Amino acid sequence: MTTAVTAPERAGSAPDGTPVHRWVLERAGTRVAVLDYGGILQSVEVPDRDGVRADVVLGFGDVAGYVDCPSPYFGALIGRYANRIAGGTFTLDGRTYRLPRNNGTNCLHGGERGFDKRVWDAEPAAGGHGVRLSLVSPDGEEGFPGRLAVSATYALDAAGALRIEYRAVTDAPTVVNLTNHSYWNLGGAGSGRAGGHRLRIAAGHVTPLDGDSVPTGPPAPVAGTRFDFREPREVGSGYDHNFVLDQGTSGTSGTSGTSVAAELYDPVSGRVLTVTTTEPGIQLYTGDAFDAGPFGPCEGIALETQHFPDSPNRPDFPSTVLRPGEEFRSVTTYGFGTADDRA
Repeated sequence: MTTAVTAPERAGSAPDGTPVHRWVLERAGTRVAVLDYGGILQSVEVPDRDGVRADVVLGFGDVAGYVDCPSPYFGALIGRYANRIAGGTFTLDGRTYRLPRNNGTNCLHGGERGFDKRVWDAEPAAGGHGVRLSLVSPDGEEGFPGRLAVSATYALDAAGALRIEYRAVTDAPTVVNLTNHSYWNLGGAGSGRAGGHRLRIAAGHVTPLDGDSVPTGPPAPVAGTRFDFREPREVGSGYDHNFVLDQGTSGTSGTSGTSVAAELYDPVSGRVLTVTTTEPGIQLYTGDAFDAGPFGPCEGIALETQHFPDSPNRPDFPSTVLRPGEEFRSVTTYGFGTADDRA
């Protein structure tokens, strides 16, 4: 069984001139490249039903491609808060915090300079088949309270599945919601639209949204709607929605156990992606609007495991509050396989 973590290689520079490095992980037929800029998952190479390998995440060959991309977040680690916070404001313990409004009137994915635009410290992960990224977000960065120390460990298990473990601690009450923003195309990056993939999501509810993609009320049943992916069907297009996983009651400082959140299948290549997570929600985004270099609309499908949008303003949603003495911990695993036929 091949297990390797290649010594980091220079992959370019961040906009401020900081060197950026690429870490390559390989095990059990899966080959993954991770950049310390933005914690970006640059590539994931896996075989199809005939053993032919292809990169199944959308990405760019160098750092400049990510920096110059008009549609950001390709493959990146997202924080401090993934998804939207309505009005760019929230109140915690009686104090109101104002954040950048970088998505209309909302704060999206941590603000103007979120974790996707930072160079993370990187080192080999314990166990020898992963890389551990870490950074410190100072108190007040992008308007968020507390000094937040964050780590994200990318590792391949014995079956070649990619496991991402997120951890964070704070010195003052704050809110945290971390995810990875990869776009998946199981036919291979650049193979065309991914809307013909078949998707199953273990979610009986979805959060209804207004025109600004902010939740308007409690989760609504998916039965009888286009949001019902409880049985596999073609993804299509027109989605940027949070699905409430049937497991979905985990809190910020603990985990409720890992269970299958989604399964994506490409009938052409036979590749299957299975997503398991400790998170209570998964954001399905079909990339309808983006036009990023070689990639057009709907060429990738994002399956972002996370807490719900606007949770800091919604006490009825699972809490995203993290306090001193607690630890945020979240685990998501992407498993890869093939199938000759799927209903």
